[in-house]
Amino acid sequence: MNEGAWVPVAGVLAAGIVAAVLFFWWKGRPFADGDVFRASRLSSGNRFFPTQVLVSPTAVVHYTPELVGRKEHSIHMAHVASVSIDTNLFFSNVVIETTGGTAPVACHGHRKADAIRMKQLIEQYQTQYYRTASTPPVAEVSRG
Repeated sequence: MNEGAWVPVAGVLAAGIVAAVLFFWWKGRPFADGDVFRASRLSSGNRFFPTQVLVSPTAVVHYTPELVGRKEHSIHMAHVASVSIDTNLFFSNVVIETTGGTAPVACHGHRKADAIRMKQLIEQYQTQYYRTASTPPVAEVSRG
């Protein structure tokens, strides 16, 4: 094989590597506007497709991109029972339990500051939700 024959092969290989890097970058970008917390690619299970958590005033959405498609789990703010943070040496794990009895949502590999902020936002939005929730009118009892 002569020297010039491997140049097209190297070009195709380089283009493939660039395409793969761009694909994984595209899959890891925030999936929505607002308070989206993305796990670190350095943490276990998040190398190629880091999990993300969106905290909005009405819901918490756990989003995990996949090679083809995605997984989403949405929990209405009224159904969040508790939020737990487990801080390790480098990363934090966040566990969101629901009132519906389903398995809790576990998010691994977030920065400590992001985990704390997630918990603060969920508690803040729950407080707002329950303050503005209308209470049913109390029926008056006539005494006579």
